[in-house]
This record gives sequence, structure tokens and C-alpha cells, in this order.
Amino acid sequence: MTTRNLDALFHPRAIALVGASNRTGTVGALAARNLFEAGFEGPILSVNPKERAIRSSLNYASVADLPIPVDLAVVAAPPDQVPGVISQLGEKGCRAAVVLPAGYGPGEQFEGAEQRQALLDAARPHLLRIIGPNGLGFISTRAHINASIAHLMPAKGDVAFVSQSDTMTAAVLDWAHARGIGFSHVAALGEKADVDFGDLLDYLALDNTTRAILLYVESIADARKFMSAGRIAARAKPVIVIKAGRSVAGAQAALSHTGVLAGSDLVFDAALRRAGMLRVHEMRELFEAVTTLSAGIRLAGERLAILTNGGGAGVVAVDALEGSAGRLGTLLPGTVEALDKALPRTWSRSNPVDIQADADGARYGAALKALLADKGSDAVLVLHAPNALSDSSAAAEGVMAVLETRPRAPVLTCWLGESAAANARRRFAGRRIPTYDTPDEAVRAFGHLVAYQRNQTLLMETPPARSFDEPDRPAARRLVEGVLAAGRSALTEVEAKAVLAAYDIPVVDTRIATTPEEAGRLAAEIGFPVVVKVLSHDLTHKSDVGGVRLDLRTCAAVEDACRAIIASVAEKRPGARIAGFTVQAMIRRPNAQELIAGIGYDETFGPVVLFGQGGTAVEVIGDRAVALPPLNGVLAREMIERTRVAKLLAGYRDHPPADMNAVACTLVKVAELLADLPQIAELDINPLLADEHGVLALDARIVVHPTRVEGTRRFAIKPYPSDMSKRLDLTDGSTVALRPIRPEDEPGLVDVVHRSDPQDVRMRFLGSVKDFPHLMAARLSQIDYDREMAFVAQEDNGDICGVVRIIADPDNDAAEYAIMVRSDFKGKGLGFQLMSEILAHARKRGLRQVFGDVMRENGPMLRLAEDLGFKVTPGSEDPSVMRVVLNLDMPSAVGASVPLEV
Repeated sequence: MTTRNLDALFHPRAIALVGASNRTGTVGALAARNLFEAGFEGPILSVNPKERAIRSSLNYASVADLPIPVDLAVVAAPPDQVPGVISQLGEKGCRAAVVLPAGYGPGEQFEGAEQRQALLDAARPHLLRIIGPNGLGFISTRAHINASIAHLMPAKGDVAFVSQSDTMTAAVLDWAHARGIGFSHVAALGEKADVDFGDLLDYLALDNTTRAILLYVESIADARKFMSAGRIAARAKPVIVIKAGRSVAGAQAALSHTGVLAGSDLVFDAALRRAGMLRVHEMRELFEAVTTLSAGIRLAGERLAILTNGGGAGVVAVDALEGSAGRLGTLLPGTVEALDKALPRTWSRSNPVDIQADADGARYGAALKALLADKGSDAVLVLHAPNALSDSSAAAEGVMAVLETRPRAPVLTCWLGESAAANARRRFAGRRIPTYDTPDEAVRAFGHLVAYQRNQTLLMETPPARSFDEPDRPAARRLVEGVLAAGRSALTEVEAKAVLAAYDIPVVDTRIATTPEEAGRLAAEIGFPVVVKVLSHDLTHKSDVGGVRLDLRTCAAVEDACRAIIASVAEKRPGARIAGFTVQAMIRRPNAQELIAGIGYDETFGPVVLFGQGGTAVEVIGDRAVALPPLNGVLAREMIERTRVAKLLAGYRDHPPADMNAVACTLVKVAELLADLPQIAELDINPLLADEHGVLALDARIVVHPTRVEGTRRFAIKPYPSDMSKRLDLTDGSTVALRPIRPEDEPGLVDVVHRSDPQDVRMRFLGSVKDFPHLMAARLSQIDYDREMAFVAQEDNGDICGVVRIIADPDNDAAEYAIMVRSDFKGKGLGFQLMSEILAHARKRGLRQVFGDVMRENGPMLRLAEDLGFKVTPGSEDPSVMRVVLNLDMPSAVGASVPLEV
């Protein structure tokens, strides 16, 4: 359940307060004060069996006595009474409730899973939504609702704050009140028994009174819902997150390097980045980020120009920039020439642009114009230090005059000082020009812009076309299932490399010997020099017990190395059983970097992919990046760029650049392997050599167990459904491939539009479409498979000839469909087949209804809809549009004669 009935929380017609009290100091009295004094325009009805009136308002003895239906209830009853109260409220038609703690002593708060479950069981038959229990409550300044026990009512604003902590909620309200910051809505979720972050993100994404969303998070219960809702919300407005707890405890129990390196906080960072949200670490930073991101500034890059009337302030800003996500811009010759004409001869002639202490408004304006035109920077930070030679307000006027004609120009301001700067700051804030107290705060804000822009770009960047074939999934599956059937949890090195080879990850040929003598013979067959490693199911890391010998050049050396390995293992791990040895060629690639790639498991977000610098000292080096699967080429490259070893891979001195495409493809393949083989819990490829010739896996370790969560539910982001591909037979005797859409299909969607008759395009998009911009095409190709599905029909040459999609609501109840067939494929039955496939998918996922809007003049589509069982009715507003609706519990029309093509 997600947004269902949340309208009763945000827009109730009547409110009940159950457990209201007149006794000072009680939760019931505090809730009554807040609720009655907030100014709610509808009726507020109080319930208390022992009171005649609450705050001079007629009181009722029970919920059953309430004379009118209520949409929202605020419950301050003892925990053992709350399930009964919720049941009674549901029977009276109530659709949402805020469950406050009855008090603060033992037995006065919900404790344990049984009490929470009783609460949910009481609410479920009525679909009644619960905020809490044990939360501070809910506030909506727009609706004048204060259903909380907060110590103050915040001012009206356009920022929503959703928190898991009562104390943090109260602190933020107090902090914001002192600074004149308002909110649209505030929700303290308490124990999140029902309504959680994902639910409210879904709702607030479409709330036109909310310009930005702030989250204080301690834990995530449903990672997939959080990620789906977060990605939707972050596309619509800034979502800024503070996360409590940055511990990596719990990862140490993992058997693989990747399990140890992928700490939970690192994974949370990766999740927010993938969803397009921004993470901050301090309360002040939270509101700084809101101010910055909600100003509507969009950056083209990460280079900053600094304009200042004081050299010291500029140096402080440069120092702060050194450790941020941005970097210092470079003044182009044309900019220097323009500044020479506008500034005194003594200006700095470099970035920071020091325009001298006596700079007036005109000088600030002229310098700012020149810097905004400079292609060597992407934003400008304007600093002003108070002094006797310069008027702070006049300098601000010069800046604002320039921004009058460029209201969303990438400009940040910082007027230092207190009394001298106060008026300028007020003027900037009034015009929604981001302004900060100190240079380091301003630079940090620029870092927020850079990080946010990167995350948003990742949401919409088109990945390159896949450059590798589909893997041999059956072969890999047989290997893993064979190991599990044998009662083992770890694959041998040879087995692990065979799994990698099935996914077209290059591996070094490795053979197994059971005796030192056999190892010598195999080495001679392979050719010297060779590497010998111990083969044992009892050993996790071979190097730790002296189980690896390198650069062996004779049969005798190989046999001696095997005997030395036996002795070393006996000394360091007595009792470890040795099954034999692996023998492989000694690889010499002098320019190669040693990398690690693999997978681990996070308790909240499920499987993750890890990449970084490899080798035996991988944990000591600690150079790693993690990402949530699935991956594509763009996401894999971004992951690589977040590591220090990326600079070495780019090439240096006499070392040529490594084949970055091969490295990125390996990460994509690892992510696919993870999706296809749910039994794999951990995987290390270490070292993975990478140079100008490609990649090569020298060693690999895979740990397996029966999957904890069936299928792909364990993924925070549903992976690509590769098992849904098939062939479709068309009426002209030809066939096309049908498969789920991929992000890489964006150019193919654009091609369909360009190769179609303009009239067909107009029918699909309900209006004239002269261009098909990147953002639209990216949004249609980069879908959330958990809430959407799109099938593409593809010719044998790879061209897309048709696409059909559904987008479900957050409750997975109803979905809107859309379809387009390339004009030259009309009349072949493709439209009917696509609609049949998408409706079959909708039924399989449990949707109740599919609907769509069709232009009244689109006769073929309306006839197709009727043949498939849709009911056709006039649209709600536009008379030229018809609404078609299919209730999926009705018998399917698939199998009827093929109608006219769309």
C-alpha cells in the first residue's frame, strides 16, 4: 500500500481527536491545543469518555457517538486501546490516523511487534492509513492542521520535512522557526508501522504546494519502494537527505573482500546517488541545500569563477573548493580582455577575480556580466567583504541588476559580516538569489549543486549500445546448482572462472591437479612460467596461508612449490583439507592495473556491485566504489570514475590508457550475473587486470547459498527482466523480436518517431510533436520495471518498429497504457499483438485496471480497444479525447480476429 487514502491525511474534511484531555501536561491536552489552535477550517471532534467539553468544544464519549464522518483521526489513547479505536474509526469511514504516544512512561508507548501488528490488523479491513505509532505527529501548514505534539506550529512554506526521529523533528522546527523558514508539511513517522518514506515521497512528488523535500532517515524498511518513489520525486523536485548512523559494523562477517569493503553507509550513498537525491550531513547544510537547489539553478559543469572585492575572502573560497565536488574555472582570453576594459589596472587578472576593495555596484555588475559570458566557468560566486571604501548594499544592487534579465543564472552570493551585510542578504533572499554567510558555506552550496546535477544527469543519460552478446545463462546456472546440490557454499577457482566465462568475462585458463607430480605435468603442457595455487574448500583467501606460488619455470619448481604450499597450510591452518592445486599460465602484462570487481550484500538494499583497486592489500588500500544493480555503460563508467585508480586507468607517463569500455562492460556483466543467479551471495574477481588490451580475471571467488528472497525481490531496483523476450508472428508472414525496453533504446525510440507519419505521431502523443527531445526519449526508455513495463518490437536488423507500455500507480491498482507502431509496419497485426502482450503482463502483475486516452479521430485505435474489451467513454475535459478503460477481472478478448491496425 502506498498513496492510497493519503488524501485524507493532507486534505481531510473533518478531524477527530481520540484521547483528548483538558488535563495540563498530558499528550491529549497538548494535541488538543495544537489541533484547535492551528486554524483548521473544518470541524474538529474530540473523544473522551470522561469529559463534557474539550477547550470549550462539545466532546463525545466514544467514536461511535461521533455525529458526522471524519477523514482523519488523531489518536492519543493507551496502546492497548488503540487497535479497538482504529477498528471503530474504520467502521465510521475514517481513512487516516495519526497515532501519538499516549505518554512517556512504561506501558504508555507501543512496544514490540505484536502491538504494532494488532494496530495494522485493525486498520487493514478499512484501508485506513497510519502515521506512527510513537511519532511526534503530522503538520500541514497549507491545510492548517497541527496533528502533533510539537512545541510550535511552523510558518507556512514550500518545503516538506519527513523525519523518523521525534527529537530531530522538534529540533528542526525550532531551528527553522528562529530563521524564518517555513514548511508545507511536516511528518514524524515514528515506528513507520504503515506510512513510510516511500509512501510520502510518492505523494509529495505530485504535491504542488511542495517545492523541495527534506528527509531525516535512520532506517529504510522497503528499499525497493524507497528507490522507486525517490527516483520519481527527485525527477520532479529536489530531495535532500540526512542519514543517521554511518557505521560499517556487520560487514566484517563476509567471506569475500567485496563483502568487507561494501559498508552500509557507502551503499546508502550509492542508493541516493542512483535515485537522484542529494545527501548532506548537518542540519544547517540541509537548509543551505534547499536554498541552493530550489533557486532553479542548473549547471553545465563543475567549474567555479569567484568574484570578490577582497583577496583574502577569495583565497578562503579557493581553499574550500579544493575539497569539494567542484573546481576552479579558468578565465578565457576574451574574458580577461573584457575585464581589462571594465576594471582598474590593479585587478587580479586571474580567478579569483579581485576587483579591489573600493568596488561599487557598477564595477560588480560589469565584472559579473563578463564572467557569466565566460565559457571557462559554469557558475559564479560573488563575494563582498565589508570595508570603509565600499557600500555593501550598492554592491548587491549591482549584482541584482545583472540578474534581473537572467533570473536563473548560476550565481551564488556571499556578503561577509553581520550588520553591514544584513540588508544585502535580505534583498538577495527576497529575489531567491542564493546567499550565504561565509565563503566556505557558499562553496559547499556549489558542491551541492554539482553533486545534485551529476545525480540528475545520471538519471537521464543515455548509455551506449551494448557491445557484448547475451551470456550463456544455462551453463552458469548448472554450475551453481551443482555446487549447492553437493552441499558446498563456495565454488572452486576453476568453477568460479567457468561462471565468469559463461558471461563473457575473460579468464586465464586454469587446470586442476590432485598431486604435485600432476601439477608439474600440467605446467609443462601449459608452458612456463606458471602460477600454482592451493585448492581447498576450507580456505577463504589463499594468499593468507601461503597458498600461492608465482613465476615457476620448471616441473621441479612446480612440484616443490606444491609441497611448500602443503607445509604452509598445515602450519597456518591445521585441519584445512587440500583437494589439490590449480595451475595456470603466469600472465605478464606490464602496463596492467590490478582491480577488484565483485558483489556483496547489504541488509537494507540487497545485492551491490563493488569496484576498486585490487591486489592482496585491497582492504588496506580501501579504494572502492559501490553501486546498486542493474548497471549500464553510463552507470558503470560513473562508478569507475569515483575511485582513485581511475586516474591510473586513464594513463600516465609511458603507461597507455586502459580499455575503459572493457572494464565498464565487466561491471555490467557482473551485475547481470547477479540478477540471473540469485544463489550467488558474494563474488570477488581479484585481481582483474586491465590495460590497453582489455581485461583478464586472474582469480575469482564465488560464495553461494539458496536465495534469501525469491526471484529479484531482493534487489532495491528491479533488474532487467531478460526472461520476457519472445518472437511475434505478423499477418504478412514475417516475425519480429519482442523484449522489454532497455535504456540503450533511446535512439531507437527517436528513430521510430522520425520514420513515422506526422499524423501517426500526433495520434500517439495527443498533439503535434515537431521534435523528440532527449529528456522525453530518456524518460520513456529508462523505466522502473517495478512500476512500469514497456515492450519493444524489433526487426532482425535491430531497428525498433513498435513499442507499448503501461505505467502503474503507486498502489499497483491501475495503469495507463500507450502504444505506437512505426508507420511502415501498420496493417500487419503488430498493434494487436503488442496490446495483447502488455495486457497479459498487466494481469500477471495483478493490476485491476488499464486505461488510456485516445483522440476521438483515431478510429483504428478506438476499434482495437473495443475488440480487446475496453469500454470507451468521453474524456473528462477535452472533447477531442476519449477515455478507454479495461477492467482486468473481465474475460480477455485476446484471441479475437485481428482488427484494423493502429
